[in-house]
Amino acid sequence: MSEQRYHVAQFNIARMRGEITDPVMAEFVANLDAINSAGEQAPGFVWRFKTDEGHSTSVRMYDDTYLIINMSVWESVDALFDFTYYSAHVELFRKRRDWFEKMDIPYLVLWWVPAGHEPTPEEGKARLEHLQAHGPSSYAFTFKQRFGVEAVTE
Repeated sequence: MSEQRYHVAQFNIARMRGEITDPVMAEFVANLDAINSAGEQAPGFVWRFKTDEGHSTSVRMYDDTYLIINMSVWESVDALFDFTYYSAHVELFRKRRDWFEKMDIPYLVLWWVPAGHEPTPEEGKARLEHLQAHGPSSYAFTFKQRFGVEAVTE
């Protein structure tokens, strides 16, 4: 029997400062294709959720129509962390307050998935809600409070 491999999935939400077509969102929208392409070419990238438009800004998982989602899968937490904080992505991340409101609840969740599994937005939402309700665990964790893959394979 071959050993099961795992990847890390991430799901995050952000509350826009205006409609996606609003001028306040223009710089964010103008950079979407480039940053998504950079992510897809980053070491450790596996998959990202996207609609036919090439991104996920039109997907609404919540009653709040200003909440948008992002979801991807990576070979490791470190690969995702490096892309988030040590690549071209960091420049946009630093400007996030220009486009998105500060959130007082957890807005990013990580969890382990079997290699080849492409999680659904519903799965990501459920993991984030679990994190918000119960805090970090092997089921739903954060960059700051990580759980290794052994937590789901034991």
